[in-house]
Amino acid sequence: MRERLGIRNVTALKPGAVVWDTMVTGFGARRQRSECITYFVFYRSNGRQRWQTIGRHGAPWTPDSARAEARRLLGAVAAGGDPAAAKQQGRKAMTVANLCDRYFADALAGNVLTRFGQPKRASTLAIDKGRIARHIVPLIGSLRVTAVTSDDIKKLRDDIAAGRTAGRFKGSHRGLARVHGGKGAATRALRLLGGMFTYAVENKLRADNPVRGVKLFADGARTRSMTDAEYRSLGTGLRRAEAENMWPAAVNATRLLALCGWRHGEVLNLTWGEVDIDRRTAMLNKTKTGASMRALSAAACEVLRNTPRFGGNLIFPSSLGGDKPMAGLKKHWYRIAKLGSLPSDISPHVLRHSFASTAASLGLSDIVIAALLGHRGRGVTSRYARAADPVLVAAADQVAAAISKMMDTAITKRARRAA
Repeated sequence: MRERLGIRNVTALKPGAVVWDTMVTGFGARRQRSECITYFVFYRSNGRQRWQTIGRHGAPWTPDSARAEARRLLGAVAAGGDPAAAKQQGRKAMTVANLCDRYFADALAGNVLTRFGQPKRASTLAIDKGRIARHIVPLIGSLRVTAVTSDDIKKLRDDIAAGRTAGRFKGSHRGLARVHGGKGAATRALRLLGGMFTYAVENKLRADNPVRGVKLFADGARTRSMTDAEYRSLGTGLRRAEAENMWPAAVNATRLLALCGWRHGEVLNLTWGEVDIDRRTAMLNKTKTGASMRALSAAACEVLRNTPRFGGNLIFPSSLGGDKPMAGLKKHWYRIAKLGSLPSDISPHVLRHSFASTAASLGLSDIVIAALLGHRGRGVTSRYARAADPVLVAAADQVAAAISKMMDTAITKRARRAA
């Protein structure tokens, strides 16, 4: 049946009936077996017949608005386009959730490098996985990668900051993980997303990075340092933990964190093969910035000498047995902090800031402090050297001795002679 489409003849269609418009060739309406009426346009493209559904009758589609859309689609066909094929291709287009999966799979395979040219570590990937699952995918996972705009990114930032993604989730370990959101979480999620869109650009999945240029909140980087009294409390907590027979590896790992200022992952993954106590040197093979040589203070060497060998190559293994890194240091830390009555805002990472602050108060230069902490490109030792520079060793001794004194920790005669 052909006639000019209007409200009357469209709504009068019987189930299964079709009516063709006399004004625009190929434009029509049909009623399904239900009450649903849809507008469509029929055309040929590259020798193929195509049916393109415009939409259901009712807001926003009326016979007049659907006819105008049919004219637009047929104009695109006349210009060489194929709207139906484009729509089908759009449905198959990669979403942000698909991009996250592909990025994460490549990162697990070691094909995504950090700014230091190193593959992402397993611990970093675990954090990335949580941010993807709890912030990014719930908010923009369904968007097409090619369709994401800077406005979408700004909304994502503001939604996370406002706590829209906050909640309790099943964690990777036992128990529930609490996600609070906030400005810091928003900034860290956007930095990860920026890396993923850079990956998308490199793999020609889109032409630009929509995260670039979007302003970030201050990420709340912690600069908390311990006072002399808090160091004294830490020393008390460590001694009480030893008296209560806490896992020795946890106690000595905490003590080494305080005396060296290393990242806690560097301490927990430290192996006997990486330390040379006689040369006062540790060559860390896996750090955030790659292989890194560190000077060992006399006090740190004393901690290592007093650490039992637990049968494997790891110096501070898990108490569960085997040669696996300790996963429960945080739990042990809370117990040590409680035994010493330390404030709740002091964490193992604060020990790193405190080490740097102590070094600065002793007048050490920024380049020496950076080398002691293992910052990229700041070391004064050669990558081919077999022992740490004597200047760094002396600096490490100076800082560790000051921290030991504040912790009221006795240094043995052997350590004093070495220093």
